Amino acid sequence: MSIPWGEPMEAIVHLTFAFDVGYEIDLEMARSMVDAESGLLARRRRTPKSIRYRPAPLRITPDVSGLALPGGVVPSRPPQGELALFDFAAIALTVRFPIKVTPDELRMLAGDLADLGQLTAVARLVIRPWLDRIKPTVIGYEVSDLAEEYVVFQLMEERDDWLEQHSDWIAGLVRLDSGPLSDSEVKEATRRGLSYTPRDLVTLDWAAGFVADVDCIDTLQVIEFANVQLLEFRHIDDRLDDRLEAAYKLIRPVRPRRWPQFPWRTHAGAMRSVRELEIEATSLFERADNALKLIGDQYLSRIFELASARFHLNGWQQSIRRKLDTVGDVYDLLVHQAGGSRMEFLEVTVIILIAVEIGLALWRH
Repeated sequence: MSIPWGEPMEAIVHLTFAFDVGYEIDLEMARSMVDAESGLLARRRRTPKSIRYRPAPLRITPDVSGLALPGGVVPSRPPQGELALFDFAAIALTVRFPIKVTPDELRMLAGDLADLGQLTAVARLVIRPWLDRIKPTVIGYEVSDLAEEYVVFQLMEERDDWLEQHSDWIAGLVRLDSGPLSDSEVKEATRRGLSYTPRDLVTLDWAAGFVADVDCIDTLQVIEFANVQLLEFRHIDDRLDDRLEAAYKLIRPVRPRRWPQFPWRTHAGAMRSVRELEIEATSLFERADNALKLIGDQYLSRIFELASARFHLNGWQQSIRRKLDTVGDVYDLLVHQAGGSRMEFLEVTVIILIAVEIGLALWRH
């Protein structure tokens, strides 16, 4: 039986923070260093065994007592945290806050969660001791300044009239806006919704999601992974930008050279750097893109497609592929420049030798 609208309702606020900490985590080594379990994808009876992570992330239970909801909202039970370590060196910290609030109070909380900067800083402090412990297992350890945050409001009751009767309220939650929204914004915020039964609902937007379901761990993990994938795509894209800019400076320095370039300069260091970048970015891209296999479960696949559309993952993929093509073009240009320099050096050498021969011949006569 549904609780009358306006009365306090049970909900769980899921806060997810994703970070990148390097190139790769040796999960087997990390398992031996921390108290972690293999985080197989949660499944319902309908979920086939083919739906899985490859490889499964490690999941740790950290102390999240330092994290609190804004606005003075007090959880009905102590919050629970889970730290997921992915082999492509991404880490996701998810904190679950059980609360009992009225719809208006939940809408106000959504507005307070619009700026997660302070909570993200606290989340970094939570994961720091774990990073220190697994650091020897991380290849290319480097904690990125980038982070991806996502909020999911999970309602612990089911209704068959969520979008028909409460679309404006749901739109405010997923937009993290406590104020009124126009009809067009409400329609846009709630236009992508999925239901498995007539009484449950999943609606996702860029900043937050709304889930009305009691048994939805698999859905929440798919959303978590999409958020991690967005972080990785942003991280790869930024690295490509930085390294390509450095490569361009090697090809065409900002300051003109005061002396002619040495003919034996082959750009060997630059070519090696560009090739390493291409291999690293391609490897990270493929592993992040293929870590979760959802073939065989149409509902979870649709959940992931919904998250992908809201996070614009296809746009990030296309951007990365274009830049990887550019990396290949830069490498070809460096090879061409190096070959041209060697040819010029050989031509000048031949001309000098010929001139020396002619000069010796004239001197002898």
